[in-house]
Amino acid sequence: MSTSARYDFDTVIDRRGTWCVQWDGVADRFGVDGLLPFTISDMDFATAPEVLTALRARLDHGVLGYTTWQQDDFRSAVAHWYATRYGTEVDTGRLVYGPSVLSQLSQLLQMWTAEGDGVVVHTPTYDGFRKAVTGLGRELRGVPLGDTEALERELARADAKVFVLCSPHNPTGRVWTEDELREMGALARRHGVAVISDEIHADFVHDGYRHVPWTRIGGDGRWAVITSGSKAFNFPALTGSYGFIGDPADRAEFLRRMETAEGLASPAVLSLTAHIAAYRDGAAWLDAARSYVAGNLALIAERLNGAFPELAWQPPQAGYLAWIDLRPLGVGAGAGADGVAGVDDEALQRVLIEREKVAIMPGAVYGAPGFLRLNAGCPRSKVVAGVEALVRGVGGVR
Repeated sequence: MSTSARYDFDTVIDRRGTWCVQWDGVADRFGVDGLLPFTISDMDFATAPEVLTALRARLDHGVLGYTTWQQDDFRSAVAHWYATRYGTEVDTGRLVYGPSVLSQLSQLLQMWTAEGDGVVVHTPTYDGFRKAVTGLGRELRGVPLGDTEALERELARADAKVFVLCSPHNPTGRVWTEDELREMGALARRHGVAVISDEIHADFVHDGYRHVPWTRIGGDGRWAVITSGSKAFNFPALTGSYGFIGDPADRAEFLRRMETAEGLASPAVLSLTAHIAAYRDGAAWLDAARSYVAGNLALIAERLNGAFPELAWQPPQAGYLAWIDLRPLGVGAGAGADGVAGVDDEALQRVLIEREKVAIMPGAVYGAPGFLRLNAGCPRSKVVAGVEALVRGVGGVR
C-alpha cells in the first residue's frame, strides 16, 4: 500500500461549532458569518492517527497532573526527528520549552532588546511578528525578501538588536539555501545582532527543497531557534512549542523567566505526548499530507494560470499557504501599470466576501497590497471551491 493510500485527506470534517478560529471566528476578521474560509494557518485535516492513538492512551491513564518536559522521551524524540528529517545532530542540552512560538519570541525580545530598539524582519511579514514586536514597544524594521544590501543596512544601525528570521518564510513559502543562511548569519555576527529563527514551517518543505536548521548556522553568535510540531501535524490547540538557545547564560535566563515570571514550569502534557508521537511515528503521515497539499497547490496553479496566464503563478517551496501576486492584473499595489485598469484590494475583498462567500487573507495584512494568502491545507473539494470563487471574483473586478 502506498503511503498516501494509508491516509484519508479527502473526507470533509465539519469544524463548525468546535470553537474553531478559521470557521467559527470568520466574522471577527471579515465581518460576515458563514463564509468558506481559507484564512488562519491551520489545516482542515485530522492530525496523524499515530498522534491520536498516543493521545487516547494518555487520556486513558486518567491522571493529568503537573508535567515536566525535561525528560528523555521528549529530548530523544526531538533528536530523532532532526537526525532523520534534516540529517542534523542537535544538542538537546540547548532545548527550551514554551506555550507557543510567539510566546518564546516575546520572551527573547524582552531579554535581548529594550523599548525603542530596532527589530529587523523580512517583508512581507507574518502579522504575528508585527504584533509581538510593536506590542512590546520595539521598532519593526522591514527589508525586502532577498535584498542582502538592505538587510545589512538595517543590521548595521546602532540600535538594531535582533533579526527575526522566518525559515521557511511565511507568507511566501520561500526556503532559504544554506549559503543564504550563512550569509545572513555572518552579517548578524558582524553587527552584533541576535538572530531568532522561527522554523515552525520547516517540516512542510516540498520536494526539491531542503530546510537547513539554524542550529547548524548559529555558531558562537547570539541566537535562538523557536519551533513546534503543531504546524505540520496540525495540533496547535494543544499549545506547546520548543526551541534551542545557543548561549548557556541566555538559555538559563529564558528558562528562569518561563518558570518564574510567566509561571509556566509545567507544560501541557497532551502537547508533549503529541510531539513525541509525531516525531517518533508520524513521518509517513506527514509525507502523505505534504504530497496531498502539493497536489492542491498544483491545482491552484493550473486553474489560476489557465484563467490569467499573466500571473505565471508558482506553488510555494514550503507550506500549505498559497501566496498569490495579483498585481499583474492591476490589483492593489502597481494598479494601473502597463495600461492595466487598477482595482483596489478592498474592492476585491468586497466581491469575494459579498458575492463569492469566501474568506481569503488580503496581502495588506502582511504589508503587501495586491497579494492574497490562500490556505490550501484542506480537502481538494474545498480547494476547488476556493480557487473557482477566486477566479470569478478577480474576473468580476477587472
